[in-house]
Amino acid sequence: MPKNKKAFGDWGESIAEKHLIEKGFTILATKYRAERGEIDIIAQDKDCVVFVEVKTGNSDKFGPPEDRISQSKRRQLYKIANAYIQENPDQGMDYRVDAVIVDGTPKKYEIRYYKNAFYF
Repeated sequence: MPKNKKAFGDWGESIAEKHLIEKGFTILATKYRAERGEIDIIAQDKDCVVFVEVKTGNSDKFGPPEDRISQSKRRQLYKIANAYIQENPDQGMDYRVDAVIVDGTPKKYEIRYYKNAFYF
């Protein structure tokens, strides 16, 4: 098990990235930073740019990881996604936000994938 919170989150993001690649996505960027925040993964799914929020958890002590995508986090993702879109106007594709939940430990985990997890 990763030794600290950041390493645990990084592990979850690497699992999520592999999962997306297996589903046929092309990874465009990871840890994209703008507007005082970060989008974990930006990928392409056919003709759609997908902004992916990854949440990693290993206990129900604080509820399921899905519950930690707050309204303020959603607003922040919207701002960061808009910055990416403005920096990459030539992509001219559709956009959506997905979520990948990695719940467990490196020895035993479950992946939950939510297409169109929430809307702008």
